[in-house]
Amino acid sequence: LAIDGEPVRFTSPRDALNAGIATVYQDLSVMPLMSISRNFFLGNEPTIGWGPFKRFDSAKADAIAREEMHNIGIDVRDTEQLVGTLSGGERQTLAIARAEYFGARVLILDEPTSALDPDTEQRLLAALREAARDRIVLLVSHRLSSVREADQILFLRDGRIAERGTHAELVAIPGGAYRRFVELQTAG
Repeated sequence: LAIDGEPVRFTSPRDALNAGIATVYQDLSVMPLMSISRNFFLGNEPTIGWGPFKRFDSAKADAIAREEMHNIGIDVRDTEQLVGTLSGGERQTLAIARAEYFGARVLILDEPTSALDPDTEQRLLAALREAARDRIVLLVSHRLSSVREADQILFLRDGRIAERGTHAELVAIPGGAYRRFVELQTAG
């Protein structure tokens, strides 16, 4: 594995994160009993004061969390709201906005739309298309609606790439695995 032409070896998830590779898991790593802004900055909290008087800068955290979530399509009611009270789409948005804010150059998303309603899914996909303008976005999904507009689709079978191309290229393959997948998705 190489980043910017330099070989790298990661020994921990923190190493990957420090190199600009962020992962948003299907089972989100958020703390449900903490506020939106606390979750947004978990482990990277902005502070004010110095020495023994240093404390969490809640005003700065609230403003940044609100703006970053707005940029990705979710307007939060109150940044002090507990994350456990957010919808699945809002939680996904929080995790993605956090990864983008902290400089993810590669954003790996595991089933980000699996628990979303169609409207929220479309808003999230639009935000991901925007995010893909200045970073690599890898989206793992079993939902055709989530991948149809992707620049490249890697269709996997038994953990190996079975087919690769755009949606149009892959559905044009007679008897292709992706084409059968599309037919099954649209039939049901």
